[in-house]
Amino acid sequence: MDKLVIEGGRRLKGVVNISGAKNSALPIMAASLLTDDTCVINNVPLLKDVDTMIKILRALETKVEKKKGTLIISGKCKKVKAPYDLVSTMRASVCVLGPLLAKKKYAEVSFPGGCVIGPRPIDLHLKGLERLGSEIKIKSGYILARTRKLKGAKIYLGGHFGSSVLATANTMMAATLAEGTTIIENAACEPETVDLANFLISMGAKIEGHSTPTMRIKGVKKLHGTRHAIVPDRVETGTYMLASAITGGELFLKNAKLAHLFAVVDKLRECGVKITEREDGVAVKRNPKQAVKPTTITTLPYPGFPTDMQAQMMSLLCLADGISVITEKIYPERFIHISELSRMGAHILLEGPNAIIKGVKNLNGADVMASDLRASAALVLAGLVAKDKTEVHRIYHLDRGYENLDKKLSRVGARIWREQE
Repeated sequence: MDKLVIEGGRRLKGVVNISGAKNSALPIMAASLLTDDTCVINNVPLLKDVDTMIKILRALETKVEKKKGTLIISGKCKKVKAPYDLVSTMRASVCVLGPLLAKKKYAEVSFPGGCVIGPRPIDLHLKGLERLGSEIKIKSGYILARTRKLKGAKIYLGGHFGSSVLATANTMMAATLAEGTTIIENAACEPETVDLANFLISMGAKIEGHSTPTMRIKGVKKLHGTRHAIVPDRVETGTYMLASAITGGELFLKNAKLAHLFAVVDKLRECGVKITEREDGVAVKRNPKQAVKPTTITTLPYPGFPTDMQAQMMSLLCLADGISVITEKIYPERFIHISELSRMGAHILLEGPNAIIKGVKNLNGADVMASDLRASAALVLAGLVAKDKTEVHRIYHLDRGYENLDKKLSRVGARIWREQE
Protein backbone atom coordinates (compact mmCIF):
# COMPACT_ATOMS: atom_id res chain seq x y z
CA MET A 1 0.00 0.00 0.00
CA ASP A 2 1.27 3.47 -0.91
CA LYS A 3 1.23 6.76 0.97
CA LEU A 4 1.75 10.32 -0.26
CA VAL A 5 4.46 12.48 1.24
CA ILE A 6 4.09 16.24 0.84
CA GLU A 7 6.45 19.08 1.75
CA GLY A 8 4.17 22.09 1.90
CA GLY A 9 4.70 25.79 1.33
CA ARG A 10 5.28 25.88 -2.44
CA ARG A 11 3.20 28.15 -4.68
CA LEU A 12 1.78 26.22 -7.64
CA LYS A 13 2.17 27.64 -11.13
CA GLY A 14 1.70 26.11 -14.58
CA VAL A 15 -0.74 24.06 -16.67
CA VAL A 16 -2.81 21.06 -15.55
CA ASN A 17 -4.58 18.88 -18.11
CA ILE A 18 -8.07 17.96 -16.88
CA SER A 19 -9.04 14.32 -17.48
CA GLY A 20 -12.38 12.87 -18.53
CA ALA A 21 -15.09 12.64 -15.89
CA LYS A 22 -15.12 9.43 -13.88
CA ASN A 23 -18.80 9.87 -13.04
CA SER A 24 -19.59 10.02 -16.77
CA ALA A 25 -17.29 7.22 -17.85
CA LEU A 26 -18.65 4.53 -15.49
CA PRO A 27 -22.37 4.67 -16.43
CA ILE A 28 -21.47 5.16 -20.11
CA MET A 29 -19.37 2.00 -19.98
CA ALA A 30 -22.37 0.20 -18.46
CA ALA A 31 -24.65 1.64 -21.18
CA SER A 32 -22.57 -0.12 -23.85
CA LEU A 33 -24.34 -3.32 -22.71
CA LEU A 34 -27.54 -2.04 -24.37
CA THR A 35 -26.26 -2.91 -27.86
CA ASP A 36 -24.61 -5.89 -29.54
CA ASP A 37 -22.53 -3.48 -31.62
CA THR A 38 -19.17 -1.94 -30.75
CA CYS A 39 -18.89 1.32 -28.83
CA VAL A 40 -15.73 3.43 -28.84
CA ILE A 41 -15.36 5.72 -25.82
CA ASN A 42 -12.66 8.41 -25.85
CA ASN A 43 -11.20 10.63 -23.11
CA VAL A 44 -11.62 7.87 -20.51
CA PRO A 45 -9.60 8.64 -17.34
CA LEU A 46 -6.96 6.15 -16.20
CA LEU A 47 -8.45 5.27 -12.83
CA LYS A 48 -8.88 2.30 -10.54
CA ASP A 49 -12.69 2.60 -10.74
CA VAL A 50 -12.53 2.43 -14.55
CA ASP A 51 -10.43 -0.72 -14.25
CA THR A 52 -13.03 -2.16 -11.87
CA MET A 53 -15.83 -1.47 -14.37
CA ILE A 54 -13.76 -3.11 -17.11
CA LYS A 55 -13.45 -6.20 -14.90
CA ILE A 56 -17.22 -6.22 -14.32
CA LEU A 57 -17.91 -6.01 -18.07
CA ARG A 58 -15.44 -8.82 -18.70
CA ALA A 59 -17.08 -10.88 -15.93
CA LEU A 60 -20.26 -10.55 -18.00
CA GLU A 61 -18.16 -11.91 -20.91
CA THR A 62 -18.17 -8.62 -22.80
CA LYS A 63 -15.08 -7.85 -24.87
CA VAL A 64 -13.25 -4.71 -23.71
CA GLU A 65 -10.09 -3.37 -25.32
CA LYS A 66 -8.18 -0.60 -23.56
CA LYS A 67 -5.87 1.77 -25.44
CA LYS A 68 -4.63 4.61 -23.22
CA GLY A 69 -7.62 6.95 -22.96
CA THR A 70 -9.85 4.94 -25.30
CA LEU A 71 -12.08 1.93 -24.62
CA ILE A 72 -13.47 -0.31 -27.35
CA ILE A 73 -16.42 -2.27 -25.96
CA SER A 74 -18.44 -4.98 -27.64
CA GLY A 75 -21.63 -4.97 -25.59
CA LYS A 76 -22.70 -8.48 -26.57
CA CYS A 77 -22.52 -9.94 -23.06
CA LYS A 78 -23.06 -13.65 -22.41
CA LYS A 79 -23.57 -13.58 -18.64
CA VAL A 80 -25.94 -11.58 -16.45
CA LYS A 81 -24.33 -11.84 -12.99
CA ALA A 82 -22.17 -9.00 -11.68
CA PRO A 83 -20.20 -10.61 -8.83
CA TYR A 84 -19.82 -9.43 -5.25
CA ASP A 85 -16.01 -9.25 -5.25
CA LEU A 86 -16.12 -6.50 -7.90
CA VAL A 87 -19.42 -4.70 -7.29
CA SER A 88 -18.78 -4.43 -3.56
CA THR A 89 -15.75 -2.17 -4.17
CA MET A 90 -17.52 0.54 -6.19
CA ARG A 91 -20.97 2.05 -5.93
CA ALA A 92 -21.27 3.00 -9.62
CA SER A 93 -21.09 -0.66 -10.60
CA VAL A 94 -24.83 -0.92 -9.85
CA CYS A 95 -25.28 0.89 -13.19
CA VAL A 96 -25.08 -2.43 -15.04
CA LEU A 97 -28.45 -3.38 -13.52
CA GLY A 98 -30.63 -1.30 -15.85
CA PRO A 99 -28.87 -2.21 -19.10
CA LEU A 100 -28.78 -5.93 -18.26
CA LEU A 101 -32.47 -5.94 -17.40
CA ALA A 102 -33.41 -4.08 -20.58
CA LYS A 103 -31.24 -6.20 -22.88
CA LYS A 104 -31.36 -9.64 -21.25
CA LYS A 105 -34.64 -9.41 -19.28
CA TYR A 106 -32.81 -10.74 -16.21
CA ALA A 107 -29.93 -9.57 -14.04
CA GLU A 108 -28.13 -10.58 -10.85
CA VAL A 109 -26.14 -7.70 -9.38
CA SER A 110 -24.50 -7.64 -5.96
CA PHE A 111 -25.29 -4.77 -3.65
CA PRO A 112 -22.72 -2.02 -4.37
CA GLY A 113 -19.98 -0.70 -2.10
CA GLY A 114 -17.57 2.25 -2.27
CA CYS A 115 -16.54 5.04 0.09
CA VAL A 116 -17.76 5.19 3.68
CA ILE A 117 -19.57 8.56 3.66
CA GLY A 118 -22.88 7.60 5.25
CA PRO A 119 -25.93 5.62 4.10
CA ARG A 120 -26.54 5.60 0.34
CA PRO A 121 -29.50 3.27 -0.30
CA ILE A 122 -30.43 2.07 -3.77
CA ASP A 123 -34.18 2.18 -3.23
CA LEU A 124 -34.65 4.74 -6.02
CA HIS A 125 -32.86 2.43 -8.49
CA LEU A 126 -35.24 -0.39 -7.62
CA LYS A 127 -38.28 1.90 -7.64
CA GLY A 128 -37.49 3.13 -11.16
CA LEU A 129 -36.96 -0.36 -12.55
CA GLU A 130 -40.07 -1.75 -10.83
CA ARG A 131 -42.20 1.06 -12.29
CA LEU A 132 -40.93 0.01 -15.74
CA GLY A 133 -42.32 -3.46 -15.18
CA SER A 134 -39.60 -5.53 -13.56
CA GLU A 135 -39.91 -7.91 -10.63
CA ILE A 136 -37.14 -7.49 -8.09
CA LYS A 137 -36.10 -9.77 -5.24
CA ILE A 138 -33.20 -9.54 -2.81
CA LYS A 139 -31.41 -12.80 -2.07
CA SER A 140 -28.06 -13.44 -0.38
CA GLY A 141 -26.82 -9.89 -0.95
CA TYR A 142 -27.81 -9.87 -4.64
CA ILE A 143 -30.46 -7.90 -6.51
CA LEU A 144 -32.38 -10.33 -8.75
CA ALA A 145 -34.31 -8.41 -11.42
CA ARG A 146 -36.55 -10.04 -13.99
CA THR A 147 -39.04 -8.83 -16.62
CA ARG A 148 -41.06 -10.22 -19.51
CA LYS A 149 -41.28 -6.79 -21.10
CA LEU A 150 -40.33 -3.32 -19.90
CA LYS A 151 -43.06 -0.73 -20.44
CA GLY A 152 -42.85 3.05 -20.26
CA ALA A 153 -44.19 4.73 -17.13
CA LYS A 154 -44.26 8.01 -15.29
CA ILE A 155 -41.71 7.77 -12.48
CA TYR A 156 -40.91 10.15 -9.63
CA LEU A 157 -37.31 9.73 -8.44
CA GLY A 158 -37.23 12.15 -5.52
CA GLY A 159 -35.26 10.90 -2.55
CA HIS A 160 -34.71 12.07 1.01
CA PHE A 161 -31.82 14.28 -0.08
CA GLY A 162 -33.03 15.14 -3.58
CA SER A 163 -32.50 13.52 -6.95
CA SER A 164 -30.13 10.59 -7.52
CA VAL A 165 -27.61 10.63 -10.36
CA LEU A 166 -27.13 6.86 -10.54
CA ALA A 167 -30.82 6.05 -10.07
CA THR A 168 -31.63 8.45 -12.91
CA ALA A 169 -28.95 6.76 -15.02
CA ASN A 170 -30.23 3.23 -14.34
CA THR A 171 -33.85 4.15 -15.03
CA MET A 172 -32.98 6.14 -18.16
CA MET A 173 -30.85 3.33 -19.61
CA ALA A 174 -33.54 0.72 -19.02
CA ALA A 175 -36.24 3.00 -20.47
CA THR A 176 -34.43 3.36 -23.80
CA LEU A 177 -35.51 -0.19 -24.75
CA ALA A 178 -38.90 -0.14 -22.98
CA GLU A 179 -42.15 -0.19 -24.90
CA GLY A 180 -43.76 3.25 -24.98
CA THR A 181 -42.75 6.52 -23.32
CA THR A 182 -41.17 7.00 -19.92
CA ILE A 183 -41.24 10.29 -18.02
CA ILE A 184 -38.81 10.72 -15.14
CA GLU A 185 -39.75 13.48 -12.71
CA ASN A 186 -37.11 14.92 -10.39
CA ALA A 187 -34.42 13.50 -12.66
CA ALA A 188 -30.82 14.41 -11.87
CA CYS A 189 -29.52 17.32 -14.00
CA GLU A 190 -25.78 16.86 -13.44
CA PRO A 191 -23.45 17.24 -16.46
CA GLU A 192 -22.61 13.53 -16.12
CA THR A 193 -26.30 12.63 -16.54
CA VAL A 194 -26.47 14.84 -19.63
CA ASP A 195 -23.30 13.19 -20.98
CA LEU A 196 -24.84 9.73 -20.53
CA ALA A 197 -28.03 10.87 -22.28
CA ASN A 198 -26.01 12.24 -25.20
CA PHE A 199 -24.19 8.92 -25.45
CA LEU A 200 -27.50 7.06 -25.55
CA ILE A 201 -28.90 9.47 -28.14
CA SER A 202 -25.86 8.82 -30.34
CA MET A 203 -26.77 5.09 -30.05
CA GLY A 204 -30.25 5.82 -31.39
CA ALA A 205 -32.17 6.47 -28.16
CA LYS A 206 -34.95 9.07 -28.14
CA ILE A 207 -34.45 11.28 -25.09
CA GLU A 208 -35.65 14.82 -24.38
CA GLY A 209 -35.28 17.13 -21.39
CA HIS A 210 -32.08 15.47 -20.19
CA SER A 211 -30.72 18.69 -18.69
CA THR A 212 -33.96 19.35 -16.80
CA PRO A 213 -35.77 17.71 -13.85
CA THR A 214 -38.35 16.25 -16.27
CA MET A 215 -36.88 13.73 -18.69
CA ARG A 216 -38.84 12.03 -21.48
CA ILE A 217 -37.63 8.77 -23.07
CA LYS A 218 -39.43 7.13 -25.98
CA GLY A 219 -38.40 3.50 -26.15
CA VAL A 220 -36.89 2.02 -29.29
CA LYS A 221 -36.53 -1.60 -30.35
CA LYS A 222 -32.76 -1.54 -30.81
CA LEU A 223 -29.70 0.60 -30.15
CA HIS A 224 -26.54 0.65 -32.26
CA GLY A 225 -22.85 1.21 -31.65
CA THR A 226 -21.34 4.68 -31.47
CA ARG A 227 -18.26 6.78 -30.74
CA HIS A 228 -18.29 9.25 -27.86
CA ALA A 229 -15.86 11.47 -25.91
CA ILE A 230 -16.30 11.83 -22.14
CA VAL A 231 -16.78 15.39 -20.80
CA PRO A 232 -14.04 16.92 -18.58
CA ASP A 233 -14.18 15.99 -14.90
CA ARG A 234 -15.74 18.90 -13.01
CA VAL A 235 -14.67 17.57 -9.59
CA GLU A 236 -11.06 17.23 -10.71
CA THR A 237 -11.33 20.74 -12.13
CA GLY A 238 -12.66 22.06 -8.82
CA THR A 239 -9.93 20.28 -6.87
CA TYR A 240 -7.17 21.92 -8.93
CA MET A 241 -8.94 25.27 -8.63
CA LEU A 242 -8.60 24.84 -4.88
CA ALA A 243 -4.96 23.72 -5.20
CA SER A 244 -4.25 27.04 -6.91
CA ALA A 245 -6.30 28.96 -4.34
CA ILE A 246 -4.88 27.35 -1.21
CA THR A 247 -1.25 27.83 -2.29
CA GLY A 248 -1.76 31.37 -3.57
CA GLY A 249 -0.88 29.94 -6.97
CA GLU A 250 -1.59 30.53 -10.62
CA LEU A 251 -2.83 27.52 -12.63
CA PHE A 252 -4.35 27.11 -16.07
CA LEU A 253 -6.70 24.13 -16.20
CA LYS A 254 -6.70 22.94 -19.79
CA ASN A 255 -10.01 21.54 -21.14
CA ALA A 256 -11.92 22.60 -17.99
CA LYS A 257 -15.55 23.73 -18.45
CA LEU A 258 -16.62 26.62 -16.24
CA ALA A 259 -20.30 26.02 -17.04
CA HIS A 260 -20.20 22.80 -15.00
CA LEU A 261 -18.96 24.54 -11.84
CA PHE A 262 -20.82 27.82 -11.39
CA ALA A 263 -21.60 27.19 -7.70
CA VAL A 264 -17.96 26.39 -6.87
CA VAL A 265 -16.68 29.33 -8.91
CA ASP A 266 -19.10 31.67 -7.13
CA LYS A 267 -17.82 30.64 -3.69
CA LEU A 268 -14.17 30.78 -4.71
CA ARG A 269 -14.66 34.30 -5.99
CA GLU A 270 -16.24 35.20 -2.64
CA CYS A 271 -13.03 33.92 -1.04
CA GLY A 272 -10.91 36.25 -3.18
CA VAL A 273 -9.88 33.87 -5.97
CA LYS A 274 -9.67 35.21 -9.54
CA ILE A 275 -11.14 32.82 -12.12
CA THR A 276 -11.12 33.54 -15.85
CA GLU A 277 -12.65 31.40 -18.58
CA ARG A 278 -10.73 31.00 -21.83
CA GLU A 279 -11.47 29.14 -25.03
CA ASP A 280 -9.45 26.06 -24.09
CA GLY A 281 -9.76 26.07 -20.32
CA VAL A 282 -9.89 28.08 -17.09
CA ALA A 283 -7.27 30.26 -15.38
CA VAL A 284 -7.25 30.33 -11.54
CA LYS A 285 -5.17 32.76 -9.48
CA ARG A 286 -5.02 34.02 -5.91
CA ASN A 287 -2.77 36.73 -4.57
CA PRO A 288 -0.76 35.06 -1.75
CA LYS A 289 -0.42 38.41 0.03
CA GLN A 290 -4.18 38.68 0.52
CA ALA A 291 -6.04 36.60 3.10
CA VAL A 292 -8.66 34.06 2.11
CA LYS A 293 -12.11 35.47 2.84
CA PRO A 294 -14.62 33.34 4.80
CA THR A 295 -17.93 32.21 3.33
CA THR A 296 -20.97 29.98 3.93
CA ILE A 297 -21.75 26.92 1.82
CA THR A 298 -24.65 24.49 1.59
CA THR A 299 -24.26 21.37 -0.53
CA LEU A 300 -27.21 20.74 -2.83
CA PRO A 301 -28.05 18.72 -5.94
CA TYR A 302 -26.82 20.23 -9.20
CA PRO A 303 -26.60 23.12 -10.00
CA GLY A 304 -26.02 23.72 -6.28
CA PHE A 305 -22.66 23.36 -4.55
CA PRO A 306 -21.57 19.72 -5.07
CA THR A 307 -21.08 17.45 -2.08
CA ASP A 308 -18.02 16.06 -3.89
CA MET A 309 -16.31 19.45 -3.41
CA GLN A 310 -17.26 19.95 0.24
CA ALA A 311 -14.12 18.41 1.79
CA GLN A 312 -11.71 20.21 -0.55
CA MET A 313 -13.40 23.56 0.08
CA MET A 314 -13.12 22.97 3.81
CA SER A 315 -9.34 22.76 3.51
CA LEU A 316 -9.23 26.24 1.97
CA LEU A 317 -11.61 27.71 4.56
CA CYS A 318 -9.38 26.39 7.36
CA LEU A 319 -7.08 29.28 6.38
CA ALA A 320 -9.75 31.97 5.93
CA ASP A 321 -9.62 35.20 7.92
CA GLY A 322 -12.80 34.62 9.92
CA ILE A 323 -15.53 32.04 10.49
CA SER A 324 -17.05 29.93 7.71
CA VAL A 325 -19.95 27.47 7.84
CA ILE A 326 -20.48 24.42 5.63
CA THR A 327 -23.86 22.67 5.73
CA GLU A 328 -23.95 19.17 4.21
CA LYS A 329 -27.44 18.39 2.91
CA ILE A 330 -26.61 15.49 0.58
CA TYR A 331 -24.67 13.17 2.92
CA PRO A 332 -24.96 14.66 6.45
CA GLU A 333 -22.34 12.26 7.80
CA ARG A 334 -19.72 13.18 5.23
CA PHE A 335 -17.38 14.89 7.68
CA ILE A 336 -14.86 12.18 8.56
CA HIS A 337 -12.04 14.40 7.25
CA ILE A 338 -12.63 16.95 10.04
CA SER A 339 -10.71 14.92 12.60
CA GLU A 340 -7.74 14.61 10.24
CA LEU A 341 -7.72 18.33 9.38
CA SER A 342 -7.83 19.02 13.12
CA ARG A 343 -4.64 16.98 13.49
CA MET A 344 -3.04 19.54 11.17
CA GLY A 345 -4.12 22.46 13.35
CA ALA A 346 -7.53 23.31 11.90
CA HIS A 347 -10.25 24.65 14.22
CA ILE A 348 -13.54 23.00 13.21
CA LEU A 349 -16.67 22.45 15.30
CA LEU A 350 -19.23 19.94 14.06
CA GLU A 351 -22.89 20.47 14.97
CA GLY A 352 -25.14 18.01 13.16
CA PRO A 353 -24.87 18.65 9.42
CA ASN A 354 -23.03 21.95 10.04
CA ALA A 355 -19.26 22.40 10.18
CA ILE A 356 -18.20 25.70 11.74
CA ILE A 357 -14.67 26.56 10.66
CA LYS A 358 -12.58 29.21 12.44
CA GLY A 359 -9.70 30.10 10.18
CA VAL A 360 -6.10 29.76 11.39
CA LYS A 361 -2.93 31.40 10.10
CA ASN A 362 -1.14 28.14 9.36
CA LEU A 363 -1.69 24.41 9.07
CA ASN A 364 1.02 22.03 10.23
CA GLY A 365 2.19 18.83 8.60
CA ALA A 366 1.09 15.56 10.21
CA ASP A 367 0.36 11.91 9.56
CA VAL A 368 -3.25 11.73 8.37
CA MET A 369 -5.56 8.94 7.22
CA ALA A 370 -7.78 9.16 4.13
CA SER A 371 -11.34 7.93 4.73
CA ASP A 372 -12.84 8.37 1.26
CA LEU A 373 -12.06 9.72 -2.19
CA ARG A 374 -12.78 13.44 -1.74
CA ALA A 375 -11.49 13.50 1.85
CA SER A 376 -8.20 12.20 0.47
CA ALA A 377 -8.03 15.15 -1.91
CA ALA A 378 -8.82 17.56 0.94
CA LEU A 379 -5.88 16.23 2.97
CA VAL A 380 -3.55 16.56 -0.01
CA LEU A 381 -4.65 20.19 -0.47
CA ALA A 382 -4.01 20.87 3.21
CA GLY A 383 -0.59 19.24 2.90
CA LEU A 384 0.33 21.50 -0.03
CA VAL A 385 0.14 24.57 2.21
CA ALA A 386 1.07 23.09 5.61
CA LYS A 387 4.34 23.76 7.35
CA ASP A 388 6.79 20.84 7.31
CA LYS A 389 5.93 17.36 6.05
CA THR A 390 2.53 15.71 5.67
CA GLU A 391 2.02 12.00 5.07
CA VAL A 392 -1.36 10.91 3.69
CA HIS A 393 -2.04 7.22 4.29
CA ARG A 394 -4.52 4.87 2.52
CA ILE A 395 -4.34 6.77 -0.76
CA TYR A 396 -5.93 3.94 -2.72
CA HIS A 397 -9.05 6.10 -2.44
CA LEU A 398 -7.33 8.80 -4.51
CA ASP A 399 -6.47 6.39 -7.30
CA ARG A 400 -10.18 5.62 -7.66
CA GLY A 401 -11.01 9.17 -8.73
CA TYR A 402 -7.93 11.21 -9.68
CA GLU A 403 -5.69 10.38 -12.61
CA ASN A 404 -2.02 10.80 -11.61
CA LEU A 405 -2.77 13.44 -8.97
CA ASP A 406 0.73 13.42 -7.50
CA LYS A 407 2.39 13.66 -10.92
CA LYS A 408 0.13 16.49 -12.08
CA LEU A 409 0.84 18.45 -8.90
CA SER A 410 4.58 17.82 -9.19
CA ARG A 411 4.61 19.28 -12.70
CA VAL A 412 3.28 22.60 -11.39
CA GLY A 413 5.71 22.93 -8.50
CA ALA A 414 4.45 20.80 -5.61
CA ARG A 415 6.86 18.72 -3.55
CA ILE A 416 4.85 15.50 -3.46
CA TRP A 417 5.80 11.85 -3.99
CA ARG A 418 4.71 8.29 -3.27
CA GLU A 419 6.29 5.88 -0.85
CA GLN A 420 5.39 2.37 0.16
CA GLU A 421 4.01 1.97 3.68
